[in-house]
Amino acid sequence: MKVAALQMVSGMRLDDNLAAARGLLEEAAAAGAELAVLPEYFCLLGARDTDKLAIQEPFGAGPIQDFLARAARELDLWIVGGTLPITAQGKRVRNTCLVFDPQGACVARYDKIHLFRFDNGSERYDEARVLERGNQPVLFTLTARDGRAWRVGLSVCYDLRFPELYRQYAAQGADLLLVPSAFTHTTGQAHWATLLRARAIENLAYVLAPAQGGLHENGRRTWGHSMLVDPWGGVLAEQAEGPACVLGGLDAAHLAQARRQLPALEHRLL
Repeated sequence: MKVAALQMVSGMRLDDNLAAARGLLEEAAAAGAELAVLPEYFCLLGARDTDKLAIQEPFGAGPIQDFLARAARELDLWIVGGTLPITAQGKRVRNTCLVFDPQGACVARYDKIHLFRFDNGSERYDEARVLERGNQPVLFTLTARDGRAWRVGLSVCYDLRFPELYRQYAAQGADLLLVPSAFTHTTGQAHWATLLRARAIENLAYVLAPAQGGLHENGRRTWGHSMLVDPWGGVLAEQAEGPACVLGGLDAAHLAQARRQLPALEHRLL
């Protein structure tokens, strides 16, 4: 099955970001992808953390969700909508990843569990000031055009640093792990590729990680390097910076062979 990680450099205007996302989704569909995954915050990277509150939507209704559903239906694609702000309690939102099938139905919702905080003296981030964390891992089943069912585990960005989440997915039969992200340039340069490859290797699963990648209108710089990693830790496709449709293939036979040759998932004791 062909899949696409869509890399973006999202700006501060919702309509512009949706237009850019649509162009990449169309490129993925034209290339034969069955699954296309947008990055974290694909719809907005504002001047302030609180800017996302202005475009929040209740779950099940809103222009961003309508956009994703329509694109999935019109392009005959499974679409994972990176993240968008879904209304929560008080003055916070959930950083939510939604999955739409080719009929345009929302079939899965994952709310980012681990909220990023970083302070090196010059860069400061604290997602908990605006976001309410989720608390539930989410898997869904994607049936490809050839009839093969793929078990897919959802995660977002900072979740990547918490291997217990992915181990839980592996224990439930995950074949593919998705990591839509907006890694900072600082942390991405140090850890991004290492963590992605580790999650693939230790769980004997494919990892597809679309990212924000470049210098944004708000002055923030993200690491990019969207990639597809195979169950042996090999990088099958990668894009350093800039908007891109990063394409690669999932091979069920290769996945089965890796798990058969090294049955580490059967050897877990703890």
